[in-house]
Amino acid sequence: MKDTTLVMGASENVQRYSNMAIRKLVNHNHKVKAFGIRGGEVSDIPIEKLPIHCEEIDTVTLYLNPTKQKPYYDYILSLKPRRVIFNPGTENPELQTLLKKNGIAFEEACTLVMLSTNQY
Repeated sequence: MKDTTLVMGASENVQRYSNMAIRKLVNHNHKVKAFGIRGGEVSDIPIEKLPIHCEEIDTVTLYLNPTKQKPYYDYILSLKPRRVIFNPGTENPELQTLLKKNGIAFEEACTLVMLSTNQY
């Protein structure tokens, strides 16, 4: 069963929203994988520097601006997630079109708010 969230654009910087999202996902007992440019660790979750293929990804939550997303389009599609969340500032019509064509749901939302309001 797919039940893992992949945080793309993860950062060890506690002031970054991706870091807050990882911590909040862990606190809500979600399985988390993280990918970021610099690597590192947040709440015992390793931040991978290279995208890794994982069969159990349910949700991809994006913290990369649209320009930085482009090299990862094929990667995101290959994961076949149930959904992709475009956090504020990551909205990307080009990627959204590709997701639609591949039958992957997406929403423009804030992972932190979704978790806080039990809508995740």
